[in-house]
Amino acid sequence: MTQPATAYRHAAGLAARLLPPSLLLLVQRLGIAGIFFLSGRTKVSGVLTITDSTYELFRTDYRLPLVPPEIAAHAATYSEHLFPLLLVMGLGTRFAALALLGMTSVIEVFVYPDAWPTHLGWAGLMLPLIAMGGGRWSLDALFGIEPRTA
Repeated sequence: MTQPATAYRHAAGLAARLLPPSLLLLVQRLGIAGIFFLSGRTKVSGVLTITDSTYELFRTDYRLPLVPPEIAAHAATYSEHLFPLLLVMGLGTRFAALALLGMTSVIEVFVYPDAWPTHLGWAGLMLPLIAMGGGRWSLDALFGIEPRTA
């Protein structure tokens, strides 16, 4: 075996030991939770009072077919608060990630179709959570909802 190949395998083994799947899943949970939670915070004042500007956004820029703007504003705002909190705790991880992936799909198709590179990056954080769950460092694992494998 060549010297570069040996060094590469050594570095890969070290990375695998330092970056276990549970750490990667935790980083993914926190990363996507931060994106959506901060977006949700821009739609409210105080704890959860939806602002007039949020309603206006859903009447104009964020208008969806078949969903009244007032309902869409509430659904999006509360989703952007609830599902990220669940992800941070690792509770209902697969469901919360799937819900946010659904929201991302709606945003991509109906609101910002040219933002596909951003939305693809978000999907890249959520798909492993849907497939694998929250990992060992989650309430799902602690409560026995998910096996403690990752």
